[in-house]
Amino acid sequence: MAVSLQKGQKVDLTKGNPGLTKIMVGLGWDVNQYDGGYDFDLDAAAFLLTASGKVGQDSDFVFYGNLKHPSEAVVHQGDNLTGAGDGDDEQIMVDLSKIPADINKVAFTVTIYDSDVRKQNFGQVSNAFIRIVDESNGSELIRYDLGEDFSIETAVVVGELYRNNGEWKFNAIGSGFAGGLRALCLQYGVNV
Repeated sequence: MAVSLQKGQKVDLTKGNPGLTKIMVGLGWDVNQYDGGYDFDLDAAAFLLTASGKVGQDSDFVFYGNLKHPSEAVVHQGDNLTGAGDGDDEQIMVDLSKIPADINKVAFTVTIYDSDVRKQNFGQVSNAFIRIVDESNGSELIRYDLGEDFSIETAVVVGELYRNNGEWKFNAIGSGFAGGLRALCLQYGVNV
C-alpha cells in the first residue's frame, strides 16, 4: 500500500524498506482542454545536488538531452512528447547504492517545453503526480498528487530524495516556478 503524501510532507524511504536500492520514479500528467494549436510536451528531469544545493557539474543534470548520469545512479527512460495515455508519462530509474557520496539530494522536476512560444503553463495541466516504485517487486511505495495549485508556472519541483543519517527520505515539494527549465537550471547551478 503506497503512502499518499501532501505538499511538504516527508517520509522515510529506505528505513522502512531495508535492502531497497533500485526504485523507479514515475511522473504523470494530463492536459486540460486546450486550443492553442500545439501539443503539450512536459519533460521530467532530475538534478543531483551536493550539500550546496547545486549540481557539482553539468552532468549531474539528467533530462531528455542527458539520459544517464555518469555514475549510472540515475537513468531517464526517454522523452514522452505528448503525455497521452494513462499511468506514468516519463520514468526515471534510480539506483540508490550508486549515488555518489557527495550527492545529498536528487530533485525531480517537470517543465513545459517551449512554454513561452506555445503560451502554455501548469494551469492547463491536471492530475500531475510523482510516484516511487520498488523496482524489485513493482510495489508503489510513495505517491504524491500535486493537485491544481498552479496557474502561470512553467516549471515545478515535484519532490526530492534526500540523504539523512545514512537513510534515504522523500520530500513532497510541489513548488512552481516561472521561466521553465532555464529557471531551474540557473537555480541548481547548471550552465545554460
